[in-house]
Parts: sequence; structure tokens; C-alpha cells
Amino acid sequence: MSFFQGKNHLKIFINILNRPTINWSNFELESSLQLNDFVDLLLEPIKTSHYNYRIKLGLHEALVNAVTHGNKLDPRKSIRVRRIITPNWCVWQIQDQGNGLEIKKRIYKLPKKISNIKGRGLYIINECFDDIRWSNKGNRLQLALKR
Repeated sequence: MSFFQGKNHLKIFINILNRPTINWSNFELESSLQLNDFVDLLLEPIKTSHYNYRIKLGLHEALVNAVTHGNKLDPRKSIRVRRIITPNWCVWQIQDQGNGLEIKKRIYKLPKKISNIKGRGLYIINECFDDIRWSNKGNRLQLALKR
């Protein structure tokens, strides 16, 4: 091996070492509204207290929606969450075992009648995160926060 080939191999190796780290974690939870400890677990690697309350509120609301609307409070069903932490983003993918939310029902506005007790969940979630995406089926929600 010539000097230049060795130097190129060294460059490749250094680039691999300098690559940003991505931390993936998968979780599964029985369909239950006992969510506080689970939300705390999902937030564990996030050190910035500046965002904690907002993120906690949004994650809690998304999980409540998955349990209540997606899994219809069926304790035999479960919620799956994938947490992805990159240098630039914190991402949570929440998936229930329901039929999904139709595109036309994905409304991020407050209800017209402010006294309604339902209809605020998607608005709250939208206010808590920088990016929200749905699966085609509508039973998986991806929430992302820019770091």
C-alpha cells in the first residue's frame, strides 16, 4: 500500500469517527392512561429544561390520543414509541393499533365553541413541536423538536 492509499484510509476512518451520533430507542406500553412515568422515560435524554414542560405536554397529549382514540382504551392493545435523538432533532414516533385518523380530521385548530371539552388535542400537539407528520394510515404520528 502506498503512502497516499494509507492516507485516504485514515481520512475515511476519521470521518467515520466524527460522524454525528444518532440514538434510537424503542418502547412499548400497554394501552393505559397511566402515562406520567412513561413520558418521563421518553424525555430522559433531553437535558434542556427550557423545553421540558412543552414537550411533556405534547407527548402526553399524543399518547392520550393514541390510547383513547386509536386503541379505544382496549387494555389488550399497546402503544409503540420510537425515540430518535440526533444532534439537530429530537423525534418521537407514536403508533397505536387503531384504524388511523382520516386526513380530513387532522385539524390543528381550537374548537369553534370554546366551551367544548373535546377538540383541543391536535392543537396542543401542534403548538408543542416544530414538525408533525402522519403515516398514510393515520395511526402513527411523528413529532419532532429542533434542538
